[in-house]
Amino acid sequence: MQETFTVYLVETRPIDATAEGRSPPPDSLWRRYSEFELLRNYLIIAYPYIVVPPLPEKRAEFVWHKLSADNMDPDFVERRRIGLENFLFRVASHPVLSNDEILYHFLTKEHGWKEMVYETGFQAKADSRLRALSATFRVRSPHKVADRLYAVYKVHGNYGRVFSEWSAIEKEMGDGLQSAGHHMDAYATSIDDILEEEEHYADQLKEYLFYAEALRAVCRKHELSQFELEMASLDLISKKQQREELATGVCHTNINLKQYAMLPKAYAVRECIHTQLRGNTAYKYSWARQNRFEIVPVSVT
Repeated sequence: MQETFTVYLVETRPIDATAEGRSPPPDSLWRRYSEFELLRNYLIIAYPYIVVPPLPEKRAEFVWHKLSADNMDPDFVERRRIGLENFLFRVASHPVLSNDEILYHFLTKEHGWKEMVYETGFQAKADSRLRALSATFRVRSPHKVADRLYAVYKVHGNYGRVFSEWSAIEKEMGDGLQSAGHHMDAYATSIDDILEEEEHYADQLKEYLFYAEALRAVCRKHELSQFELEMASLDLISKKQQREELATGVCHTNINLKQYAMLPKAYAVRECIHTQLRGNTAYKYSWARQNRFEIVPVSVT
């Protein structure tokens, strides 16, 4: 079976040549949506401290929309093209991202670009807890209320047809039934005007939503890095204490629980276990996801 997909023509021209009055032919190549996704995933991993601009949705989110849910629908393809163009403009205008070598080859080298991306090893650097953040909103089902509202409008189209057929067999109420049928048809088609009006701001709202999610992902990575730094600092303190105990032969029990209480609450994703010896009993302090200490007595032989 033949695979069908959409490709987008990307044209670039040096700014300095335009400023000097020269007009060289633009570099042009074809890119698929999946290649834009690969570029953005690379930028997210390579620059975790930067809010990478979002991509437009890969497919229509709302099946009840008057536009076709088919990815080949001309209106949807055009809307997605504008979103991809905005993505490239924003990345190219960023003072850091614009100097990335992979981005440069994405714009100028049509063949062999994917291999260059994978050779960077960016996938190995990706944290499994954060890989799917860019797809958070794409995997969600359309809102049930919107589905039901659209169904309510469209079912009135059936009522209009029934009233029109009924008016043909009724002599006394024929005119009233015919009028009711026209009102039902008008109500059913009014949803199309509402959706057309929604077109003017829906894409912008989605873009703001995806931008907010990108910012949220950067904040998550920052908090996770901060947590790992604090855990490494505590581990270093513990190792220094153990070294002193081995050197002096004296056992000190001065674990500072207040330091543990200052750890982040939401991103404690692994357990940090410390053992404190008291006579013949060991107490294991376990940092759990709920930000609580579980003190478990363990006999020591």
